[in-house]
Amino acid sequence: MAKTRLEVTINLHEPGKRAGDILLRWSDNARPLGVYPTPVACIVGKPGPTALLVAGVHGDEFEGPVALSQLIAEIDPDQIEGRLIILPAFNSPAVLASQRTSPLDGRNMNRAFPGDPDGGPTDMLADFLVSVLMPEADLVIDLHAGGKASVFATSALATRCDDKGLMQANLDLAAAFGAPLTWVLGAFNDTRSLNAAALNAGVPMIAAELGGGGGTDPVQVSQAVMGVKRCLAHAGIIKEALPKASPSILVETRSSSDNIYAPATGLFDRHFAAGDHVEAGQLAGYIRSLDRLDDAPVSLHFAVDGVVLAHGNRGYVMRGDMLAMLVCEAKI
Repeated sequence: MAKTRLEVTINLHEPGKRAGDILLRWSDNARPLGVYPTPVACIVGKPGPTALLVAGVHGDEFEGPVALSQLIAEIDPDQIEGRLIILPAFNSPAVLASQRTSPLDGRNMNRAFPGDPDGGPTDMLADFLVSVLMPEADLVIDLHAGGKASVFATSALATRCDDKGLMQANLDLAAAFGAPLTWVLGAFNDTRSLNAAALNAGVPMIAAELGGGGGTDPVQVSQAVMGVKRCLAHAGIIKEALPKASPSILVETRSSSDNIYAPATGLFDRHFAAGDHVEAGQLAGYIRSLDRLDDAPVSLHFAVDGVVLAHGNRGYVMRGDMLAMLVCEAKI
């Protein structure tokens, strides 16, 4: 077994359905001699592939945790051929605090992979997923949303790579998930993300973005549950007859300069929504000053044609805040 300081309280291999914790021992002022538990569930049926299902990497994104919690309740061992390892709140300290980063060390977990078994709390958790769980997985699904700060168009994320077989496996998972958009990650994908870790391990993976706002949207949760089930059916783990996925539009980031960032501080008067198709020159909105009400508002326009993948969710924005993230049709 890979080196790790974490302990699992349940057997991840025996047939059946069980829930427990991954125990992180981290001595701080709050728990000098205690543990920080991360919930884990395992459902093992007949022999078959293993799916690693993850949510809560960012602690203020709740659609994924709710969706995976529903799946834990719904799926029984006699329904599957394979194994599900389910982590509905993997960055548990951040989830309990309803914040993007871990309150234990201030780290963004999706900028911490592949982690470090001898590092801080976030590094140890990231390493455990990559070095202990991922080698046993035949596919990985990581559910995200925009959190408190942003709202995403519903999308699957598939990593582009030179290995044509792995890339096709990623695209096939995204197609099975059935989101309206499939964001093809390339040069702009952060190499410290879970997607990048799966790529390095040669394991097929998709992530998903499921709206946002910091709460739970029942429509997004329902789409996530159905999308994960379709992926499990695609892998042969479940045999349930499911509604066919609608075709997904492949998009990619063309340039970070296509995005709109706040050039000033003030109220953001937004004139578009996530998922909108926009044109170069189209009005994106205004920034309206509260410091000088007699100042003319700062008008913002889209620089290029594209699709709004995400927008900021703050009404009062600071200079440099992301206001709109644009993607264009992907070339595969």
